Amino acid sequence: MLTVLTPHEALSLIKEKIAPLPRMEEVSLGHASGRVLGKDIKATEYVPGFDRSTVDGYALKASDSFGCSEAIPALLMKTAAVAMGESADFTLSEGCCAYVPTGGALPKGADAVAMIEYCEDFGCGEIGLSKAVAPGENIIFKGDDVYPGKLIMKKGRRLQSRDIGSLAAMGVVALNVARRPIVGIISTGDELVAPTEVPKDGQVRDINSPMLEALVQEFGAESRLYGIVRDEEALLAEVLDKALAECDCVLISGGSSVGTKDATGRIIESRGEMLFHGIAMKPGKPTIMGMAKGKPIFGLPGHPGAAWFVSRIFVRCAIEKLMGRESAPITLPAILTESVSANHGRAQYGGVSLFMKDGAWQASPIRSKSGLISSLCAADGFFCIPRDKEGCAAGETVEVTLYSTYQEI
Repeated sequence: MLTVLTPHEALSLIKEKIAPLPRMEEVSLGHASGRVLGKDIKATEYVPGFDRSTVDGYALKASDSFGCSEAIPALLMKTAAVAMGESADFTLSEGCCAYVPTGGALPKGADAVAMIEYCEDFGCGEIGLSKAVAPGENIIFKGDDVYPGKLIMKKGRRLQSRDIGSLAAMGVVALNVARRPIVGIISTGDELVAPTEVPKDGQVRDINSPMLEALVQEFGAESRLYGIVRDEEALLAEVLDKALAECDCVLISGGSSVGTKDATGRIIESRGEMLFHGIAMKPGKPTIMGMAKGKPIFGLPGHPGAAWFVSRIFVRCAIEKLMGRESAPITLPAILTESVSANHGRAQYGGVSLFMKDGAWQASPIRSKSGLISSLCAADGFFCIPRDKEGCAAGETVEVTLYSTYQEI
């Protein structure tokens, strides 16, 4: 019989026991996407570095436009034109204006820009303005976006393409980022054969190794495969020792139950500390976590669907902690299309496919067992039935955690 933790307790223990990797590394801006910032970034200059126009039009003193209309336009003298990419090294006087393109620099003395659509060139340098502008209208002022000392991005942020653009605007060309953890992956089981082989009766292909390899890479880590290990305790112990010496975290799929050949728990305990053996959830109850040499080791269920699901929740948390970051799941409310029963005493997780109906998201349960990997492809996310609830009724609104930040509907 397993002594189990709740999912919340397991996550709390992972966060408590795992420390971020100490070493950082420097990468160029073009190779920083997906990496985790190792320190805060503060601006060292102004962005933009000058007052600039947001429209094609005429820079002017806003007070020169007050009271104008189509019937009685304001008349201004065009005294200059600003070229794109050049400075406006002159001062604008009252009653005068200067042409500026979108993004162009503003001359001194100007505090607004009139859109060219409301201006008419009367010839001889005279410009008629039919709509008044307020001070600051159609202008981005120096430092409106960024100013020296402003905190731009906090340590622990996982960088995306939009972040790269912001950093490029500030002249950042290299960044200190967290080192990618190396995660060792071991599959166990006498019934397993490589994905390249044709299974005989009683055999199955090793799904977990390539699946977990891809999953930890999605989490931002590097993966290292240690192949299929037969159900021999000494052999598994030898491979685990090798993985612990070479990796920052180790995943062992299979052998996490309490059968006579399920040696994963015994081996982890002999190498270090067993933190838990069992989580009050379905799927994934026999999940193990331990620590050895300061490194987390997970014993995952052998069923691919359960191994994937447990890894998405708990292994992801561990990898993020190693990189010094933490993320929250993205959820949305959806109406359950069918009733789903639950086993009393365990949090039950179920996959759903999402679709829109009458302006509301609908969640259609994916009926499957943990050993059927194809069910993962059919789901857009999952919902949880709490351990003290015996099910959810059709029409009930549930909170769906998305598998990705966008849905291909």
